[in-house]
Amino acid sequence: MIQTIHYVISPSDPKGHLYHVTLSIPKPNQPVQTLSLPNWIPGSYLIRDFSKHLNDLKAETLSGQTVKLNVIDKSTWSFENSGEAVTVSYQVYAWDLSVRGAHFDESHGFFNGTSVFLCVDGQRDQACSVEIKDSQFSEQHNWKVATGMPKNQVNNRNFGLYQADDYDSLIDYPVEMGTFKEIHFDACGVPHKMVLTGLFELDEARLKADLIKICETEIKLFGEPAPMEDYLFQIMVTGSDYGGLEHRNSTALMCSRDDLPFKGMKEATDGYLQFLELCSHEYFHTWNVKRIQPQVYQASDLKEPVYTNQLWWFEGITSYYDGLILLRAGLIDQTTYLKTLAEQMTRVYRMPGRFKQSVAESSWLTWTKFYQQDENAPNAIISYYTKGSLIALGLDLTIRQQTDNQKSLDDVLLHLWQYFGKEKVGLKEFEIERICSQVSGIDLTDFFDDYLYGTKDLPFEALFDSINVDFKLRNPASLSDKGGENPSALLQAHLGANLTDTEHQTVKVTHVWQDQPAYHAGLAAGDEIIAINQLKTPSTGNLEARLKRLDKDSELPTWACSYFRRDELRHTKIKLTPAPQDRVVLTVQPEKTSEWQLNRGLD
Repeated sequence: MIQTIHYVISPSDPKGHLYHVTLSIPKPNQPVQTLSLPNWIPGSYLIRDFSKHLNDLKAETLSGQTVKLNVIDKSTWSFENSGEAVTVSYQVYAWDLSVRGAHFDESHGFFNGTSVFLCVDGQRDQACSVEIKDSQFSEQHNWKVATGMPKNQVNNRNFGLYQADDYDSLIDYPVEMGTFKEIHFDACGVPHKMVLTGLFELDEARLKADLIKICETEIKLFGEPAPMEDYLFQIMVTGSDYGGLEHRNSTALMCSRDDLPFKGMKEATDGYLQFLELCSHEYFHTWNVKRIQPQVYQASDLKEPVYTNQLWWFEGITSYYDGLILLRAGLIDQTTYLKTLAEQMTRVYRMPGRFKQSVAESSWLTWTKFYQQDENAPNAIISYYTKGSLIALGLDLTIRQQTDNQKSLDDVLLHLWQYFGKEKVGLKEFEIERICSQVSGIDLTDFFDDYLYGTKDLPFEALFDSINVDFKLRNPASLSDKGGENPSALLQAHLGANLTDTEHQTVKVTHVWQDQPAYHAGLAAGDEIIAINQLKTPSTGNLEARLKRLDKDSELPTWACSYFRRDELRHTKIKLTPAPQDRVVLTVQPEKTSEWQLNRGLD
């Protein structure tokens, strides 16, 4: 008889995208045992209702007697029992190609435990065992398994028996199955592996060398030994996807095949640097999120939303360091770093919502406003990732400036690791802000009131000047201009809207800025502009060319605009206004130093 809670999961039906799962409970709680499935996954703050993909739930005793399962709510079931062991079986429909759920077809299988493993309520702290079953399909196609879950007894393709200390551990080990490519390397003596699934070309040696630099830089930042015995990068390569989700000794990532390094590539492409930054970001979470944690996350049963103001630290600080790590690792130079940083800052300066919502509120309301954005989001919200990273930057520069570079954000980070992460002590609300003042020796109350709990822009012109860098805001050169450079031709006016090209040669409005020309003209998201001043407007490029030809020293004109809303032709007038200065450019001040050392200024 099985003595521990035991799961068996089999990739049974690739065409139907179905996993078959059994759960054996040796000692159900009496007289009633409840079972539940999480409604959200740690690191992704949205109620996702994973239980909607569970089908054909059945239960029986060891003697084969049917046990009635009662539906309590959308993700909870119960059964009565007298203490006899019970086995529950069910199917999981897996067609979510993301890092958050479960996916299964003829090409590969992937799942997070939150999508497939029912929790035995009241026994969440009990040890678990899992058999990842080598089905007829997986055996025929010579599939392998890659997971950070501790092995017990597996075959040469890693199908077999695994174990987890408890349910929370169990759901923190995502599983990849298929014919993936493997890259093995050590970083500071810790075995690492990257598995890549999909169709792609790859310079394996370059990627391996760059990953070693990233991982070793982060391990040395926090101090050896690393908190994990091994580490796994699980990569799903597609045509255009991007994203990641952190776990205790692994991360699940998605990237475009064009973002991977190819043999013969000389300079790193923007896409490859973005991929390396993603790897850096999720790896950093090994310390900052998976071990340094908000207290409220440590006790969550993942059924209801959990609220905290602290995501500015856990995602914003991580977003600040992910690019800085590439610099410290020698993968990019100062110029590239400043360009990338300016682009990141531009994303914030283009959001009028930064004056409506504080970063602390963005964190607290992530469940609705951030994770369920609509066409009005730029006017109403700000991201705790992007604005949070600017707070981190401003905090780092402020500490360095006021301590004559004797203290930095690194000191705060290491304090949190030493006294909270290592000790598994959760952080209470407002505790990080207090620790920042304590460690730096600076009263940062006004800083946090203004920039974290308030909506003011940080004083970057003065902060950057302290490290001999010029901070400048300029007009956009195009609607897609990301900032970071100094182009020659700039837009002289703007419509106050985000636009995109359509396949039938019209320009579609995707977002409208409040109190700007498009807003006052009555345009709305979804409208398709077909003509300006009785001339066809086939593309955003055509529109941009007209905006660049305007005389900046003359009064800006009013344009006659024809557009479709749904299938109705409408006409309006747009009174143009000067283009906003919302693109950031950062440049070293050559008159102050001929060789500005970023490692001295920000290391």
